[in-house]
Amino acid sequence: MAKIKIGLVGKTNTGKTTFFNAATLLYAEVQPYPFTTKQPNIGVAHVSAPCVCKEFKVKDNPRNSICINGWRFHPIILIDLPGLIKGAHLGKGLGNQFLSVASQSDALLHLVDASGSIDAEGNIVEPGFGDPVSDYFDTEEELVMWYLKMIEGNRQNIERNEKKYGTVEALHTVLSGSKVSVEHIELSLALSELSDKPFRKWDIEESRNFAYIIRDISKPTVVVANKIDLEGAEENYTRLSKALKDVVVVPASADAELALRRAQHKGLVEYIPGDEEFRVKDPSALNEKQKRALEYMERFVFSKIMRTGVQFALNTLIFKVMAFKYVYPVEDTKNLSDKSGKVLPDVFLLPRDASLMDLAGEIHTELAKKLIYGVDVRTGLKLPKDYLLHDRDIVHLVTATRKRV
Repeated sequence: MAKIKIGLVGKTNTGKTTFFNAATLLYAEVQPYPFTTKQPNIGVAHVSAPCVCKEFKVKDNPRNSICINGWRFHPIILIDLPGLIKGAHLGKGLGNQFLSVASQSDALLHLVDASGSIDAEGNIVEPGFGDPVSDYFDTEEELVMWYLKMIEGNRQNIERNEKKYGTVEALHTVLSGSKVSVEHIELSLALSELSDKPFRKWDIEESRNFAYIIRDISKPTVVVANKIDLEGAEENYTRLSKALKDVVVVPASADAELALRRAQHKGLVEYIPGDEEFRVKDPSALNEKQKRALEYMERFVFSKIMRTGVQFALNTLIFKVMAFKYVYPVEDTKNLSDKSGKVLPDVFLLPRDASLMDLAGEIHTELAKKLIYGVDVRTGLKLPKDYLLHDRDIVHLVTATRKRV
């Protein structure tokens, strides 16, 4: 099963690699100078939502995911991309590499330094000197220009294919490598009022407008206002939220999350990613530096935003912005188990329009071919193959061979 790919984008020194390390508990290099990340770091992070095990008061046996205190964590792919500068779409800095990998992500987390501690080139400066709002728009402009470059740079190919296959398919041949679907293109054409105008008649402004819209539609995004604990960050977070009215902005401290996860890994604290609190197991086991760090987190992170924001940003992107849902297939409807007796072994992370047939296909292509109907475990109702699944559905699949999943 292919995992969702989330790209971390933003200027250098915004904390992308720290966010990546915190979310994956890997140890990518972090240094306070531009372009530390010269190759994309790729790791496994998780999104989390309440598991149905508590609702049914059962002890589950997760196989493709993890359940911690009633929270089901499902793996996704997280990609930490090289930092961006103006002119990236023209190849400046590590721009071509950054943008090509970013375009192949399913969605993006756009990190900005909410404290204003970087200048326009990504160099470390005094808090308040930089402008996170401008940083956001600089990065977004480069993303849009990358799409425009793909479109205008392939104008002859698109015009030639348009004569054979139509505008939508002609654009798709160029944009499909960036995970742009036919549906994305059709909606973008409608929103840019270009559905009835052949591509060969577009002027540059129409291409640019289409590029802006296709970027928004094909790459759902949450903005992470990182370094929220530093001086001036709260004011900048408010500015960002007002300036980006149509974009979700999440305050965060990737440094705090990384410190907590490492402390939890060492057994010093009890902490579940995304929790609104942490508990020190044995205060006497902490050295003075660790005590000060935890006190700082309590005072400047949790008291301000209730959480570190890292897990919350991931969850918000997947479950709120993209509207993905958890679905649990089971073989035994009474015990909520598979053939071997494992209780709620798997949860599938599916898109908003996923049907029962889509779930069967995710499990196995042959299962989809043989699917007859499904059963809603909660109600016992028989479900047709085209039934649109809901979040937290528990379903039993019935196939032509009487094999059950």
